Amino acid sequence: MFKRRVCQLALPRHRPTSTPRLPQRFFSTGSGRTASQRATPAVWAAAAVLTVSIASYALTQQTPKQFDTRSLAELDERTKREQGVTLDSPMRLRMEEFIRQKQEEIVFALEKIDGKSFRKDTWERPNGGGGLSMVLQDGNVFEKGGVNISVVYGELSKAAIENMRVNHKNIAEGVDKLPFYALGLSMVLHPKNPMAPTVHMNARYFETMRADGTTDAWWFGGGSDLTPSYLFDEDAVHFHKTLKEGCDKHNKEFYPRFKKWCDEYFNNSHRGERRGIGGIFFDDLDETETDQENGFAFAKEVLNSFLPSYLPILEKRKDLPFTQQEKDWQQIRRGRYVEFNLVHDRGTAFGLTVPGSRVESILISLPLTAQWRYMHEPAPNSRESRLLEVLKNPKEWV
Repeated sequence: MFKRRVCQLALPRHRPTSTPRLPQRFFSTGSGRTASQRATPAVWAAAAVLTVSIASYALTQQTPKQFDTRSLAELDERTKREQGVTLDSPMRLRMEEFIRQKQEEIVFALEKIDGKSFRKDTWERPNGGGGLSMVLQDGNVFEKGGVNISVVYGELSKAAIENMRVNHKNIAEGVDKLPFYALGLSMVLHPKNPMAPTVHMNARYFETMRADGTTDAWWFGGGSDLTPSYLFDEDAVHFHKTLKEGCDKHNKEFYPRFKKWCDEYFNNSHRGERRGIGGIFFDDLDETETDQENGFAFAKEVLNSFLPSYLPILEKRKDLPFTQQEKDWQQIRRGRYVEFNLVHDRGTAFGLTVPGSRVESILISLPLTAQWRYMHEPAPNSRESRLLEVLKNPKEWV
């Protein structure tokens, strides 16, 4: 009888709602009292402990809900729709909300300068995620520009997991595949005027996820760099000074470290020259260096630094006079830009290898026009040759 009572406490009843509930009966003992009337406090305490133990054991034996990448994407969309994004939301949703706000802000500022509107192009990935490409082509100021957001849900293969573990030791071990989430805002602007520099900016967040949708490992990356065809020292100083001020708010070691990383990364090694005059570049900013909240704060700082670092330069240079010879030099330098993006850039290579990626958005960084002239060398002591010297030997601007 005692066992019957414990089971009633520990296990839920499953009856159709249409079935009437039977009255509860107690079996009588020889003395005429029910067992429930005769149970002592000690017996009931033992029953309570046993009940909790049974329930706890049942919980531990439940299999956590498993999600595939498509289900994870749908879960995130439902969370944003029904609950909104708060400080308690997963970092991937908070980062996505912030970069969407920055995309709007940056596009609005650039449209005011150019006078033409960006084309808005929304797209979705079959396996979850998608993006918003904002593109301006043949504008008044910009020959081509793109401010793009991409969100990717996917699965890492066992080989990819092992490769990532080189830099991220906390990635799950002993698994054949692992869901991942990649988010980024990437932009490139190619002005028409050769006196106005090309600029690139990127902010990204990457995480691997357990099958139940919780975060396994995470890191931030990003940066901003300037690529002039004609070098104005005061522009280089302003650009680097603005980036340094943003870095110094978080860690005074960031700017010299990330400036050096930028010079090393944006390097056309087959030419022996950098793509531009640098800026900052960082990747793999994870829990080994900072906590997630401070990593997020620094990524936001990089995004917030873009407009004040670039717009004053653009305003000074976009209407300067130039010759056809100077325009031709700009086209040659853009050829070098294409070479780096297609040969060396990890982001481009990663994007093109992810199933379901949108090629048009990935290659938006390429200029509308470029030239490759055989064995071209600038005249000695010219402005063009001075730029090459700086590209071969990066300077400390601040």
